[in-house]
Amino acid sequence: MPAIDLNADLGEGCPFDAALIERISSANVGCGAHAGDADTIRATLQLARDRAVVVGAHPGYPDREHFGRRSLPLTAQEVRRLVESQVADLRSLAAPLGVAVCYLKPHGALYNQAQSEPEIAEGVLAAAAALGLPLLALPTSLVARRAAAYGVPIVREGFADRRYRPDGLLAPRSEPGAILIDPAEIRAQLDRLLAQGHQTICLHGDHAHSVDLADLVREHLAARGVAIRPFLDRSGS
Repeated sequence: MPAIDLNADLGEGCPFDAALIERISSANVGCGAHAGDADTIRATLQLARDRAVVVGAHPGYPDREHFGRRSLPLTAQEVRRLVESQVADLRSLAAPLGVAVCYLKPHGALYNQAQSEPEIAEGVLAAAAALGLPLLALPTSLVARRAAAYGVPIVREGFADRRYRPDGLLAPRSEPGAILIDPAEIRAQLDRLLAQGHQTICLHGDHAHSVDLADLVREHLAARGVAIRPFLDRSGS
């Protein structure tokens, strides 16, 4: 049976973590900079451990006012230090619980800038290489194209509820219609992502319809005969 991974951004203080963890196979756990705190993160890690959900690090800009979604003009070295520091913080919470941090997925503006801006992409890739972690990224992005030079494995990620531009990158949230809400559009997008060979599909965990979206995606995949399975096991292999 064909299979695909479902991931969601958790540990950010949103009220849907417990419901979403039952519906996904990989959890992008916030590192406490753009949102969340140690208690929230620890609770999310425990949920993931108990439900055999693979954990990845979800570092973002330390800009809580904008939830890490405001672009910042950082250098590659600043980005590398930011990512490495936040992953270290997450690992310090995960290790006592017996949870491995198995991959890297930047959050918000850090993710989006890495898709097209050389300085940010370089910093993210340098951090991923130093940390020994695979990186979730859009397949057509700059960071994905440059990953081989750093020896960083790329996990091809698609988004169930975001509109794409013709170049394969995401439409900015500031644009009208950037967030898909029509179930027919979401189903059609899922079919495109499956046909294009994506390895994981992101479900956003920070809005009121997160759980409904997860159920819609799971039902559509089941109807297509596609299993939900992590792209890694919990040891990171």
